[in-house]
Amino acid sequence: MFGGKKKESDTEDEHLNVTRYKPERLETLCKATNFSKQEIRLMYQGFKQECPSGVVSEDAFKEIFSQFFPQGDATQYAHYVFSTFKHFSRSSSLNFEQFINLLSSLSRGPVTEKLKWIFDLYDINGDGFISKQEMLHIVSSIYEMLGHYTEPVVHEHSAKEHVERIFHQIDANQDGLISFEEFKDWCQKDENRSKSLFQLDTVM
Repeated sequence: MFGGKKKESDTEDEHLNVTRYKPERLETLCKATNFSKQEIRLMYQGFKQECPSGVVSEDAFKEIFSQFFPQGDATQYAHYVFSTFKHFSRSSSLNFEQFINLLSSLSRGPVTEKLKWIFDLYDINGDGFISKQEMLHIVSSIYEMLGHYTEPVVHEHSAKEHVERIFHQIDANQDGLISFEEFKDWCQKDENRSKSLFQLDTVM
């Protein structure tokens, strides 16, 4: 399963001219992440089931992501999430190591690391700042993804009202842009803010 002898299926792939990505050895992945061997084995089984080639493209990622949010449209939010992944992988697809390294950072990494990922998600153009328009794009995509299951129930103007309410609170120097320091300071003033962001809660 993890970088060892060739299996019969691998030989068949070679005859069929199918390129399959082989992940690092299990011990190496354990050292590089905060996951146990058993957790990595389970994640790899799921990953291979959804992505037999060993890599995931943006379209495949959108399909997988949408399965978790059937009540809404997760396409746009999945695009933004995958874009942050691509920033780390420097390619148009993700392999298993990149996938679990990111999962490790997001689920078990230090708070600052998690906040940086969320900040990068909102910083769509990658200029190091979050504009009000960028925040609106992300918040709108979250509302679309959660559909009618948001609390309180969303309506047509919910995303814009949400951004108007929250943007100026985070923008401490009121220059119309949110820096990472401003974002981090705002989140760390209230633990519930960080938790809600990690849980994809629409109420910051």
